[in-house]
Amino acid sequence: MKTIIKLEEAALFILGIFLFNRLNFDWWWFLVLILAPDLSMLGYLFGNKSGAFFYNIFHHKGISLLIYALGCYLSIEIIQLAGIILFSHSAMDRIFGYGLKYEKGFKYTHLGEIGK
Repeated sequence: MKTIIKLEEAALFILGIFLFNRLNFDWWWFLVLILAPDLSMLGYLFGNKSGAFFYNIFHHKGISLLIYALGCYLSIEIIQLAGIILFSHSAMDRIFGYGLKYEKGFKYTHLGEIGK
């Protein structure tokens, strides 16, 4: 099952690259911004509960799709870019086994415990 999930997430990551390619940004923007959502881990400085909250907000695919759709609706490419980066980053994280976090701690995710 893990292989199927990783293949699905890889396909979603490729979709993110495809959507990015439709925007008028140079490729280096994707490479620079792809790790930006991980800044949400700074929420763990204030404890596991706030850390999980901020991490999950920035790694939730539904939120990223809403942001992308808002950018499309308003025809604002920078908002579309934000949605694509959040979506692609989330897919990339899940390929490597990093899922949405539980409040118990960073290593407890919806995909299982990290490091097991």
